[in-house]
Amino acid sequence: MDPIRNPYAPGAGQRPPELAGRDEQLAAFDVVLERVARGRPERSLVLTGLRGVGKTVLLNALRSSAVRRGWGTGKLEARPDQRLRRPLSSALHQAVRELGHPQEDAVDHVLGVVRSFAQREAGPGAKLRDQWSPGIDAPAVRGRADSGDVEIDLVELFTDLGGLAADVGKGVAVFIDEMQDLGPDDVSALCAACHELSQSGLPVIVVGAGLPHLPAVLSASKSYSERLFRYARIDRLGREAADRALAAPAAEEDASYTDDALAAMYAATGGYPYFIQAYGKVVWDLAPRAPITAEDVAVASPEAEAELAVGFFGSRFERATPGERDYLRAMADTAVAIADAGGEPLDDVASVPTAEVAAALGKKPQSLSPARDSLLKKGLIYSGERGRIAFTVPHFGRYLRTQG
Repeated sequence: MDPIRNPYAPGAGQRPPELAGRDEQLAAFDVVLERVARGRPERSLVLTGLRGVGKTVLLNALRSSAVRRGWGTGKLEARPDQRLRRPLSSALHQAVRELGHPQEDAVDHVLGVVRSFAQREAGPGAKLRDQWSPGIDAPAVRGRADSGDVEIDLVELFTDLGGLAADVGKGVAVFIDEMQDLGPDDVSALCAACHELSQSGLPVIVVGAGLPHLPAVLSASKSYSERLFRYARIDRLGREAADRALAAPAAEEDASYTDDALAAMYAATGGYPYFIQAYGKVVWDLAPRAPITAEDVAVASPEAEAELAVGFFGSRFERATPGERDYLRAMADTAVAIADAGGEPLDDVASVPTAEVAAALGKKPQSLSPARDSLLKKGLIYSGERGRIAFTVPHFGRYLRTQG
């Protein structure tokens, strides 16, 4: 098969040629946009799921929907070592520009509030070189969004931003990827701002994406967060959608798969979108001709697995210390032991009890807390419920068991 015509696109956040299985989320978001623009009450949205299920791709697709409706949009990626003020200010600067408000004075006022919000990061009396603004020419508006209390400031900022959007009958959507990495103060402020927006009816919404434990992070910050956000769990694709993700791009290049080949691809990928693209690319390159057969999939699978072992799994495993790697391997072994004891198929993404992981290592759970906490911060594992942990990456346990 001609590699130049290979339609598949494995990559972090890279949109696949066929965004299969996400029609429901896209349609629901269109309703949210229309309701908010009309002044109807609507909750902000949070997407959750494992790595490789396409959260970032879907987040970008939702943003595109908002842009097509003339909304102001901005996007940021949260990082554990960065506060919210500066990246959010950059995102909101872009959102204000996209709104296209005709009154320059009104725009300058809101941009001045954004600048004031950003500069407060440096603290009062900071030297000029320590101050920062996201390319905003308007002067900072003193006394607005600059109290130093990020919760108060964010409420004021979103209120002014919502008023600007309402003037032109549009809305503003802020997209936050890796939302679970926000600091506790910033999470609390974001929840408080969304709460205020829901009461005032201003056309501003937050769309976040993060790992499965993100709802717990939000709930720990504000007890009412369960009512602030509409949660959508993004999971692996069903068989029909997975087949479409492979077959539709191939058809555009006058190629096809046999039914057996599609079945083999689903068995190999588990329906995870990233794996579908990764396997699809390798199978296409190695298949001699169309239609692609199950035999072609079998021949290509070792190379696809080798590429994933280096780029998808290995890069994450290398971030762990030797002690953390022992903990990860013990998690994988514990999952096997639990499946064998219950006589059930092994599920690599199922959570395991931390006490049993400690037992597998022959140590007390308390002594393993530093390793576990470090892995949580690195985003390699997550805790969906007290006393249990799971991998954030599907098939990670399988990878670890092949490493010996």
